[in-house]
Amino acid sequence: MSEPVLVLGVGNLLVGDEGVGVHVIQALQEETLPEHVHLLDGGTGGFHLLGHLGGYPRVILVDATRDGRPPGTVADFTPRLPSDFPPSLGAHDIGLKDLISAMALTGPLPEMTVVTVSIEELKPMEMTLSPEVEAAVPGACARVRALLDPA
Repeated sequence: MSEPVLVLGVGNLLVGDEGVGVHVIQALQEETLPEHVHLLDGGTGGFHLLGHLGGYPRVILVDATRDGRPPGTVADFTPRLPSDFPPSLGAHDIGLKDLISAMALTGPLPEMTVVTVSIEELKPMEMTLSPEVEAAVPGACARVRALLDPA
């Protein structure tokens, strides 16, 4: 039996493209995934996620990033340190970097991969994704599936 894997999507659904991580989780919930894969809508993050992350040897995080790439670009990376995480996109929430820093204080970090979807701007009080980012959701789901079964 495979070790459990958490796929955690974060983002604020009320800020347009910034919520793409949650949209990816919603799309993955419509698929049949192996039993050892657990999906979690992490919303805007926060320290309450520490309890969820700590129980998994492997975590795949899905989040938006403003990295200067064209909107809808899907990429992934494997962070080694909390400082490798991108800064939070919103000023009101706890970013992944803060969350991972707190985790590092309590014990070893799980094996992590971050799947990002590039966005251009934050749109407060906008619940829909831009066409470019919406079109990237299936690609982000495919990237997560590939990371789950690298064979």
